[in-house]
Amino acid sequence: MTAIADQYNLIILGTGLAGYTLARDFRKHDTTRSLALVTRDDGAWYSKPMLSNALAKDKTASELATRTADEMAASLDASVITGCNITDINTDKKYLIIHERKVYFDTLVLCHGASQITLPIDGDGTADVLSVNSLDDYALFRDRLDGVGHVAIMGPGLIGCEFANDLANVGIQVSVIGPDSAPLERLLPPEASAALKTALSSLGVSWHLETVVDHITRTNTGYRLTLADGHTLEAGQVLSAAGLRPNIALAQSAGLKTGRGILVDRHLCTSHPDVYALGDCIELGGRLLPYVLPIMHGSKALAQTLSGSPTPVVLPAMPVAIKTPAHSIVVASPPPDAQGDWTTTSDDHGVRALYESADGLLLGFVLTGQHVKEKMKLERTMPAVLS
Repeated sequence: MTAIADQYNLIILGTGLAGYTLARDFRKHDTTRSLALVTRDDGAWYSKPMLSNALAKDKTASELATRTADEMAASLDASVITGCNITDINTDKKYLIIHERKVYFDTLVLCHGASQITLPIDGDGTADVLSVNSLDDYALFRDRLDGVGHVAIMGPGLIGCEFANDLANVGIQVSVIGPDSAPLERLLPPEASAALKTALSSLGVSWHLETVVDHITRTNTGYRLTLADGHTLEAGQVLSAAGLRPNIALAQSAGLKTGRGILVDRHLCTSHPDVYALGDCIELGGRLLPYVLPIMHGSKALAQTLSGSPTPVVLPAMPVAIKTPAHSIVVASPPPDAQGDWTTTSDDHGVRALYESADGLLLGFVLTGQHVKEKMKLERTMPAVLS
């Protein structure tokens, strides 16, 4: 185990994309101050977005992990402290309890992400439901797929559809269940949702929409799911993809202000002047930003701030590519308070949907199929998310 010092200039809580990216960016500006990263897992570096398309690439969990914690520590001139679930932060005296000892910090950054939402479902099979939100989760999921021919996915959103595509690509039958009337309904206009549904259906994905799972019972061959609409279906494994919720309990216990996420200002500072936050756990300007690009832009700005040059976060337009190779999709969602209308066209090449204000300003877009080639052109015409 990594030797633990009594105090560090900077402690980063979390070794996911946000934690390690920030550590790298910080070291570009400051190579002298002491740095520690603390994580509940083994601290291996991997690309989390790859989890939902790793099956078709025939990647094991060990193959997705490209560097160990020790290798990351050496490259960052940092301590990477693994297997540590932090349950309390003393912001007044500025210390954490790490492996039963007090470790003090000058500055702390919370990068501990978001957790899978747990659905309220009855039945003796509920405890066996899997979700994939980490490398360890993926390793267990892949192991549990051995000999399974049918997987039921609860959640027709982004992650659910990506896993449906991935599972179908390796020959596993998939049933997607959820309360929405169409896949990715909250991100896509109806025409784009329909195009995705058709493409995934052509791979053998079946849909049970506008309903939810009430009961999961173990059987000799797997599980029986009873749906709220009265239908039942059999599956060898059940995957929950009902969405993520920012981890805010630790921040709340430390007296930090929270909303849906940990509340931060444009410098990613929390309500305590020496505690910052980055990644899926934060709420910035009333928005949750659970994607890669906000982390990358935020990390660069925060690294400069932590190095003595206060730098506010600037977020340009940041389209999201959804990993459904059966039907490619790029989404640039309009701001929640945007006033405008969708103009949607569909053809043999896919769907092209533009969200424009009354004066013709492009505020968002959805491109599918071959129309995704227009991404860069449209992206350049959109206003910044945060300027």
